[in-house]
Amino acid sequence: MPPLRSIRNQYLGVNAHLHSFWQATGTWNRAYNAQITHLLEALRAQLLPLGYVAEMEESLQIRRVGADLPQRPRADLIVYDTDPRRAAQPPQAAAIAQLSVAELLDEEEVTHPYYAVSLHPLAADLSPGEPVAWIELLSPTNKGRGDAANLYLGKRRALLDSGLVFVEIDYLHETPPTFSRLPDYSDRRQHPLGAQPYRIAILDPRPDLWTGQARVHEFAVDAPIPSVTIPLNADDRLVFDFGLPYRRMFEGGFYGYNLDYGALPPGFDRYSAADQRRIALRMLAVMEAAAEGHDLEGGPFPVRDLTLDEALARLASAGATRPPPARVRTLRAARLARPRGVVPYCGMRSTCPG
Repeated sequence: MPPLRSIRNQYLGVNAHLHSFWQATGTWNRAYNAQITHLLEALRAQLLPLGYVAEMEESLQIRRVGADLPQRPRADLIVYDTDPRRAAQPPQAAAIAQLSVAELLDEEEVTHPYYAVSLHPLAADLSPGEPVAWIELLSPTNKGRGDAANLYLGKRRALLDSGLVFVEIDYLHETPPTFSRLPDYSDRRQHPLGAQPYRIAILDPRPDLWTGQARVHEFAVDAPIPSVTIPLNADDRLVFDFGLPYRRMFEGGFYGYNLDYGALPPGFDRYSAADQRRIALRMLAVMEAAAEGHDLEGGPFPVRDLTLDEALARLASAGATRPPPARVRTLRAARLARPRGVVPYCGMRSTCPG
């Protein structure tokens, strides 16, 4: 059966085939900047009429001068207020949430040396104004228990201590959440009750960590990426649809041509049974639409109401396959294609040698 590809995202939200491929092959960072760029564009379109602006920073890393002196950390995006007087105006009514920021963070090692340093999110000469919100799209190196993850947690805590609203976007289901109080979806032995693969966390530490509000929007495979409310200064609020920049990234980068909806994604067993069912039903909808002669660019298509076993049985009968492990496939292609000492870069799969 020829590969089933389309420019259009065939999932209602995060594309499980694409994110599984990126994580299995270690190629998440290749599309990282594209996601940030489309996020910046969509934010600017909504913020400018409100009197705010979004700017892009260069790196996620904590910059250091010499061996010991911490300099300011860098974020993916910063939201600035073009009216500096507005920051001094307290909000008229506090939002209601289930957790405070401090409650969400209470298991972090705040005495860790990375957390203890005094970090300033902005240099003195930055303009047009002091930052209001800091937005991060997580990469695999930000998560886990390594040095890079500790650096990230230290930076996040420093920014919260400085009073910035912190927005964390996590589309990486194969690594634990950065908040220990949340169920760990990546636990392959068992998917804890309530664990979800994706989340957008909004942390507002104002007036302080104990009374500031934290909202965590978690969602499943094939669920729409949510619209969330980001608090700005005073009573200003930005209701932002994170699905819009994701769709622009997916279609503008032609990432659908890296995928085959006729094959289960790599690491299929790393999803919960409920999400495996959603993936199988989504694949079945694409395969049936193609068999009936529909243009796949008209998707995503309605899915059937079947159990996981029923959906997998229908996929098998329709010719769906399990791909070889993505790392093995990538390494095998590289060995066959490259001269000794040369590592090729391949964009579209059809241009790759071998």
